[in-house]
Amino acid sequence: MKVVTYNVNGIRSALGKNWLSWLQAVDADVVCLQEIKAHPDQLTDLFLLEHMGYEHYWYPAQKKGYSGTAILTRKSPVKVEYGCGHCDYDFEGRIIRADFEGFSVMSTYFPSGSSGDLRQEFKYRFLDDFQGYVDTLKSERPNLIISGDYNICHTAADIHNPKANANSSGFLPQEREWMDNFVNSGFTDSFRHFNSEPHNYTWWSYRAGARKKNLGWRIDYNMVSTSLEPALKRAAILCDAIHSDHCPVLLELDDSKLS
Repeated sequence: MKVVTYNVNGIRSALGKNWLSWLQAVDADVVCLQEIKAHPDQLTDLFLLEHMGYEHYWYPAQKKGYSGTAILTRKSPVKVEYGCGHCDYDFEGRIIRADFEGFSVMSTYFPSGSSGDLRQEFKYRFLDDFQGYVDTLKSERPNLIISGDYNICHTAADIHNPKANANSSGFLPQEREWMDNFVNSGFTDSFRHFNSEPHNYTWWSYRAGARKKNLGWRIDYNMVSTSLEPALKRAAILCDAIHSDHCPVLLELDDSKLS
């Protein structure tokens, strides 16, 4: 089974860059989208997703043109959960979850704190509340795949210039400590499970030719419950996909070990 996470930075913009052809070629079973920045009624190509065999579930922000998540799946879920029950985050469409027999896939869009202190504090509250939400959820759904844009580089190997970015939102000590604690609470960074090399990034600034120079940040993850480690087959950053300032991240799992 192939799972892909992709912050598309506006699904309408991505569709205008031949995103559907890319989606058909990558042939994923479950696709987690972030920052869709649109409501389904603003999209005219949804029937093409259905022709490709996808059911599609959208959780846009209440504020139009902002945030939002979605899940596309060729496997019918037994349940889709919209939000986490916290109005501040649900207003921004930050979490959607599809439950399947034996496992669940979540598409998440963590807040950025780069716009100032108020949003950084909002981000810290989100991190605390998200950990509590996941801790409770694991008692009911222990096999979790939590995919999305975490807006945090975990280690120095995940950012092109750790010294210069030591005080940048997304690489702050408190954020990195949260990632340590999240992983230690029972999760595996699936990309690092297979690849420990630096200079593997998933986001690049549009400024100063950062992507061409590979001056990036790895902030998009497929985190999996440690109970699912035996099912892991492959993980890859698909940096050739250029529909966004992010690129997709692929995870392949052995279906026979998911139930």
